[in-house]
Amino acid sequence: SPVAETFRVIEGAMSEEYVRTTQGVFQFELSGDGGGTWYIDLKTKGGSTGRGKPPVTADVVMSMSSEDFVKMFTGKLKPIMGFMSGKLSVKGDMVVAMSLEKML
Repeated sequence: SPVAETFRVIEGAMSEEYVRTTQGVFQFELSGDGGGTWYIDLKTKGGSTGRGKPPVTADVVMSMSSEDFVKMFTGKLKPIMGFMSGKLSVKGDMVVAMSLEKML
């Protein structure tokens, strides 16, 4: 699925520096094709991504459609625009949430 492919790309782009500078765990609640619960862990050594709940409690939970998630990570949808248009809902630490944008 495009969602699984996007997470593979994110995992490949991870670096110790991202983990060190971000220090956040993101949980994504995605609706639609390839949706479900996914996570990006930028807190634990080396970082990780995966399907299901993160291994530690998420700092930020983002809810959106799987289509908008893919658009966001391919640069076709700016997170702030997604948030303001209601396509993206964010719960948790907003400072940590903003730090994800530099990874996009």
